[in-house]
Amino acid sequence: MVLHPPFPKKQYQILYADPPWDYKGQLQYTGAAGKDSGGAIRHYPTISVTEMVKWNIAAISTQNSLLFMWSSSPHLDQAIMLGKAWGFRWATVAFIWDKCRLNPGFYTMSQCELCLVFKRGTIPQPRGMRNIRQLVQSKRTRHSEKPDEVRRRIDEMFPEQSKIELFARKEVDGWDVWGLEIRQVQKKEKVY
Repeated sequence: MVLHPPFPKKQYQILYADPPWDYKGQLQYTGAAGKDSGGAIRHYPTISVTEMVKWNIAAISTQNSLLFMWSSSPHLDQAIMLGKAWGFRWATVAFIWDKCRLNPGFYTMSQCELCLVFKRGTIPQPRGMRNIRQLVQSKRTRHSEKPDEVRRRIDEMFPEQSKIELFARKEVDGWDVWGLEIRQVQKKEKVY
């Protein structure tokens, strides 16, 4: 079992999460008799939904807050269940990321990933921009790394709210970050 750092003693209006979904060791393959092209387990420790459900994310969320959560298509039902277990109500799909690259899939070629949004209470105020587009077209880079463009769009929508990125891989101006690759909660001041 991987030990994660403790959650902050602070509450946030905007939470942004890219859970390390457990694929039960499943790898992607390049086709019949092809080589495997990797899988999440080759890049970072994955966590079962059963374990993540136990985390008290509501404790670090303000009464009126939003949770933006990434989900791969196979985990869509688990992502919705997880958002609800963390004390949020399902709202909609916030972003669709066109990775501009095809991956093998069991039914169709996989090219997109979804960023869902959940709501606790009401939408945090004041609002910023309200004409942000849902579709993000950005080439995939290293395994599971999400495009910075999505975080930028969230900043435009909610420029004044307190924000944290869960399962963060790098420090980001204006966001607190938490996760194994960060190893602790770190706060950065936003530069305007």
